[in-house]
This record gives sequence, structure tokens and C-alpha cells, in this order.
Amino acid sequence: MNVKSSMKLAGAVAIMALAAACSSTKATGPDVAATDNANSGVTTSAVTPGSQEDLEQNVGNRVFFGYDQYSLSAQAQATLQRQADFLKQYAGVNIQVSGNCDERGTREYNLALGARRAEAARAYLVSMGVDSSRITTVSYGKERPIDPRSTEDAWSLNRNATSTIVNVGA
Repeated sequence: MNVKSSMKLAGAVAIMALAAACSSTKATGPDVAATDNANSGVTTSAVTPGSQEDLEQNVGNRVFFGYDQYSLSAQAQATLQRQADFLKQYAGVNIQVSGNCDERGTREYNLALGARRAEAARAYLVSMGVDSSRITTVSYGKERPIDPRSTEDAWSLNRNATSTIVNVGA
């Protein structure tokens, strides 16, 4: 066999291998993957109603504040109204509202400001009909930042009150 024939044979084998690799009868893509999971008994992660994940994804568990502020904006009030509706729907759910601050200011000042932020959120929830015994508050001041950077964007994220489900009763 000469070199020219060997090259043709090698080319033909390569084309057949390529064709075999591309001839899969199974379709792929996001739609097919979802169908495959549904048919195989694998379920996608559904959110459990009344869970922390439900609160975070469908209601919103965090409200934000301006610099050195603890008054609730219209957007914060809307989020807290949804939280109140959630808490009324799931009467066995208790929450903790944690007040948080950005890194500026002293530790003592930020602990006090965080407490005022948590209490502002709690008071609003109570005013919307949530039993006060279902809500506890804590201030973390600047100790638990969402974003550890020292930028205005990070600081605005870190000025918040965050609601966390602490227990679910009957």
C-alpha cells in the first residue's frame, strides 16, 4: 500500500469516527434535560412552602437602609408587607430579625444602629398584624457583612435587616 492509499484510508476512518460520534439518537439541551429528569424520577429542587428558601425566593427576607438610617423606605415596607402576609399564612413560623450595618462607625454605634433597624422592621411587621411573640430581634452591627469589600455598593448591601426563620411550630 502506498502513502496516498494510506492517507485515503486514514481519512475515511476519521470521517466514519466523526460521523459515529455525531449520530447519537438522544437529543440534548435544557428542555431535554428537564424531561429526562422528570422521566427518571429525579426531581428539581422544589421550594418547600413556609421554609426559609420560600421566604427568600418568593417573599424577600431582607430590607435595606440608607447611610446612618433606620427609617423604612417604601420598598422596605412593601417587602415587610409580603413578610407579614407570609407569617400570617404560616402561623407556626417564628422569625428573628437581625439588624446589620456597614463597616463604618464604631462597634458600639453600629450595634445600637443595627438594633434600631431590627426593631423598625419588627414594629412594622407587628403593625401589619403579626403577633409580636413570633418575632425576636438581634443586632450584629458590622460583624456579619454580606459583602466584605469597602465600597459604596458593599456598604449599601450591608445596611439591612434580615429575617430568618428560627423555628416552625405545629
